[in-house]
Amino acid sequence: MSLAPPVPRVPHLILGGARSGKSTYAESLISRLAPPYVYVATAQVLDAEMAHRVQKHQERRRRDWVTHECPLELPQLLQSLQGHHRPVLVDCLTLWLSNLLLQEGASSPEAVVEALARWIPTADYPLFFVSNEVGGGIVPENPLARRFRDLSGWTNQRMATLCAGVTLVVAGLPLALK
Repeated sequence: MSLAPPVPRVPHLILGGARSGKSTYAESLISRLAPPYVYVATAQVLDAEMAHRVQKHQERRRRDWVTHECPLELPQLLQSLQGHHRPVLVDCLTLWLSNLLLQEGASSPEAVVEALARWIPTADYPLFFVSNEVGGGIVPENPLARRFRDLSGWTNQRMATLCAGVTLVVAGLPLALK
């Protein structure tokens, strides 16, 4: 007799390096819940390489997914999904932070992350976040890259405190942290 995989703890943060398998793992986690699923894409397609990456992600997901493109207004979009009770996957926080950092005249990224953090406990649906773990490399040479690394690390720590489940994915293998 085979047992069904356990329902994941939510909200859930899935961390990993580039090409670690974190998005595929996050999709497998959310698929343990009933569809339809909501995919919140934070990437902006600015060149052919990114268009190819987005296409690969789209091909992997079946028609059980509804996609919302959201490069900046993440807290607002997530709030608008209240009442639908559909599992939501945000992929990824790191690209969202990059978008926030590069937006001219915007609020401080920390303030926007805090707005998201204040809202997360009120979510009435299963919520999953994918984010890159960027702190394992060398210290970046330029100030913007250091700012991005520091903001990413702080955001991941903030999210990890709010999430019931946290998983690190390395070489496609998940390691439960929380």
